[in-house]
Amino acid sequence: MAIPGTDIGSLAADSQSLDKLRLQAKQAPDQALKAAAQQFETVFLNMMLKSMRDATPQDGALDSEQTKMFTGMLDQQLAQNMSARGIGLADLMVKQLSRTHSGSAPAPAATSAVPGAVPSAYQGDVQQAFVDRMKAPAEQASRSTGIPAHLILGQAALESGWGKREIRMADGSNSHNLFGIKAGKDWNGKVAEVTTTEYHNGVASKQVERFRAYGSYAESFQDYANLLSGNPRYAGVIGQGDARMFAQGLQQAGYATDPRYADKLAGVIGSVSARA
Repeated sequence: MAIPGTDIGSLAADSQSLDKLRLQAKQAPDQALKAAAQQFETVFLNMMLKSMRDATPQDGALDSEQTKMFTGMLDQQLAQNMSARGIGLADLMVKQLSRTHSGSAPAPAATSAVPGAVPSAYQGDVQQAFVDRMKAPAEQASRSTGIPAHLILGQAALESGWGKREIRMADGSNSHNLFGIKAGKDWNGKVAEVTTTEYHNGVASKQVERFRAYGSYAESFQDYANLLSGNPRYAGVIGQGDARMFAQGLQQAGYATDPRYADKLAGVIGSVSARA
């Protein structure tokens, strides 16, 4: 049922037109939705034309307040004519709002604003499982280095993405390398070659690097303990109990090239502390 006066040529800019649109919404919701979407499209087009006019120099001899008024009226009429033909915006709004109103749109809990994002409850389960699984070898490494276990766990969690981004061998098997320790010339064990992100003068770039591979997570934690306790440049972090100072000490010692490494590590350690 159509209500006279609610066509596209009559914008709901005054109380009378708005009342007619409200009445139509009660009597014919689908038609009211289409009318409101068309009016929105008209307003959008009018704003676009106005912006284009404003961007054009208007200091000529024939420019005056009267010409601006008539130009504005012309733009409004153009916007209504263009909207009557349609540019697709109103149709898109009607389609989206109709789906939402009918309940056919996906439930909010099943969608995510960021592609690939993981529900927070699931993230908490993954983090807790990682802490529970790695707590024993972390405590062993703590006894070897004097570094609190939760700090070591935090670094393992950051480097491995809580165990979800572990370094893999060429055949897909696990390298058990939780700390991103690279294989230098003095490394005689197995090696995993993977593409990783490195920072040079603050600029990120992808490159293939060689990483150490171990037979177990316990070996990974023990090698990490040997690296920190046996290298003089990490002397400042040995025995350090403060998360922020520990993270900054590692970054200053050159453990990672990421300029935000200390901030990231301190944040992850905080999450570990809540679960350890």
